[in-house]
Amino acid sequence: MKQYNNQGDLQKPINSGFNAKSTTDEVIKGINLKGKIAIVTGGNTGIGLETVKTLSKAGATVIVPARNLEKAKRNLAGIPHVELEELDLANPDSVDAFAEKFLVSGRPLHLLINNAGIMWVPLRRDYRGFESQLAINYLAHFQLTARLWSALKKADGARVVNVSSGGHQFSDFNFEDPNFIHREYETLLGYGQSKTAVNLFSLELDNRAKKYNVRSYALCPGAVGETELSRDAPADLFQKLGYSDAEGNILPEVAASLKTIPQGAATTVWCATSPLLNDLGGVYCENVEIANLNSDLSIIGGIKAYSLDEKNAKRLWNLSEEMTGISFDLS
Repeated sequence: MKQYNNQGDLQKPINSGFNAKSTTDEVIKGINLKGKIAIVTGGNTGIGLETVKTLSKAGATVIVPARNLEKAKRNLAGIPHVELEELDLANPDSVDAFAEKFLVSGRPLHLLINNAGIMWVPLRRDYRGFESQLAINYLAHFQLTARLWSALKKADGARVVNVSSGGHQFSDFNFEDPNFIHREYETLLGYGQSKTAVNLFSLELDNRAKKYNVRSYALCPGAVGETELSRDAPADLFQKLGYSDAEGNILPEVAASLKTIPQGAATTVWCATSPLLNDLGGVYCENVEIANLNSDLSIIGGIKAYSLDEKNAKRLWNLSEEMTGISFDLS
């Protein structure tokens, strides 16, 4: 059996027993996480919050880093085994401080779930000049994973789960101009590029980390209602995309296709906990299953081949080290 998912060699369903309508409660059934430690970025809202609830219910200690601590306290109230810490993914110094505090505790890290993200935003740059969706959706999580690497290795059986999106099909990674310095900015191109970066990172991380008993996965949660992801979207954008009418009302057929939050978080939980993935990594998943490779850019679903390109995955790793100033040495 092939051991690497370069070019999508492992992108084939494995009969998980679940589907697009499966929920987190179904996926976690029979799985005991007592003694396991997890970190979930963006764990105080949306599918991240549902992920935290599910892992906690299964017995895991879950650390939730958040920028707005007061909001996080309200949303996480009553959930057992949760630790709240401060983290601003837009600030590299904050990422380092959070990681250092965890490392000082001496604990292993069994699950790192890089869930936080932004979408639909106008052109914004961080103080380094990096486009915001690339900076937060990808580079911050590259940095966080690198800083926490020793704790992941210490777990002797860890998983890194990166929440990507079917939106990766909006754009391949643009190595010539990733920060839209010389090309016109389009928010969906920025989003798509950031999620393609997540997929390439997940592939290369698994290739490098598997010998240390750390596996990596990327996933699409699907189109989920009732999240905060669209809070920055222009009022007319959904109409242009054919999602809403002239008054801004979501079309009935679109609303009917949306997943609930427990359905949207199910693939994250499956990637983090399923025994079926014990000896398999570097794959892109959707609908609680390994997705098919889909080379047809006109068809939504599956993963596009450019998101699993071996040469670009290695090239992106090197560029990410250069952009963040971090040497991510796994030895």
